[in-house]
Amino acid sequence: MNPPSHSSAPEPSPAKRLLPLAAIVLFGFLAVGLPLAALPLYLHGVLGFDTVTVGWVVGIQSLATVLTRQFAGNYCDRHGSKASALAGLPLAALAGLIYLASTFLPAGNAALGVLVIGRLLMGLAESLFLTGTMTWGIGRIGPARTGMVMAWQGIAMFAAFGIGSPSGIAVMQQWGFTGVSIATIVLPLIGLCIALALPDTAKFVGGRVRQSMLSVIGLVWRPGLAMALGTVPFSVITTFVVLYYGDKGWAGAGASVASFTAGYIAIRLFWAHLPDRLGGRKVGIISVLIQIAGLLLLWWAPSPLFALAGCVLTGMGLSLVFPAMGVEAMRHVPPERRGLAVGCFVAFIDLSTAIAGPLMGAVIGLAGYPAVFLCSAALCVAALGLMGWGLGARRVA
Repeated sequence: MNPPSHSSAPEPSPAKRLLPLAAIVLFGFLAVGLPLAALPLYLHGVLGFDTVTVGWVVGIQSLATVLTRQFAGNYCDRHGSKASALAGLPLAALAGLIYLASTFLPAGNAALGVLVIGRLLMGLAESLFLTGTMTWGIGRIGPARTGMVMAWQGIAMFAAFGIGSPSGIAVMQQWGFTGVSIATIVLPLIGLCIALALPDTAKFVGGRVRQSMLSVIGLVWRPGLAMALGTVPFSVITTFVVLYYGDKGWAGAGASVASFTAGYIAIRLFWAHLPDRLGGRKVGIISVLIQIAGLLLLWWAPSPLFALAGCVLTGMGLSLVFPAMGVEAMRHVPPERRGLAVGCFVAFIDLSTAIAGPLMGAVIGLAGYPAVFLCSAALCVAALGLMGWGLGARRVA
């Protein structure tokens, strides 16, 4: 008679282990995305500030995020991934509370100043919870699946911004900025509850030397810069395609943005494993080549149908650039530097997003809407150069 089996339950799949972390990112980034479209309406329509003020108040959060990446990375490396997420999510809720406080002040500089404090705090919160959840995911399913971690986190971020903007406008129209502020308080607290229920991963124990941001940037700047150049089309499509259609006198601008989003999400859902399996460099090159084809199609497009196809191709090509270059960046980084390395790497996409809009707006002013797609394709060629000849076969430091 055979003894009873004592085999343990099968290990959950990597996707199931990443799902709660993706949910944390979703709720955390909803607190970032929900006010984005509502803030201009509040600042300009309610408080009466001009568009220049609106622009810098909205943009100052991105600046705060970039400037706090080093702090968040070092905090994550010293205290652990879960601790970083547990620090960032309540700060995001506190930022929402500060937004709410601004609604009780009379319209003027006092309300503006309180809002700016909230925006700065939200930038720090984003740095902490995003760095924490990314390194948490890598620790949870292993460095060999770094690309999968970044792909899933990216889907959650993209979904949060996609849901957040129209939801923010709807909440603003129904309940004003007070309603937006309350939602901003509640959403990250939902993410916090999920984070509290998850087990932490083991912290790296060993090197206690605090690494400078410059030393870690030295390890990740090549894939980071390639990623920054290769993701410029995201800003171009989301910001200028609707205006491009209007300039051409075409209908269907909404369908073009939806097709871009569909191509982006479909690739991540079904082929997020490719950077880990085939290598980030190879997948990055193929992805950027697909993007270039889509951008050239948009530049040349004689009809809305061709432009639609260009949007689909661009979305498909864009989808894996971030996780592919993330794989390349993390394979050069030892475990004790991983949190800071994630912060430094993600900072490149912050800079890309901040610079791409004004730069491409200037291109349109000089040469018209089609030129912006040709210029984006040229930047993608530069990304190809970095991927093909700049990454090489360097080893982990």
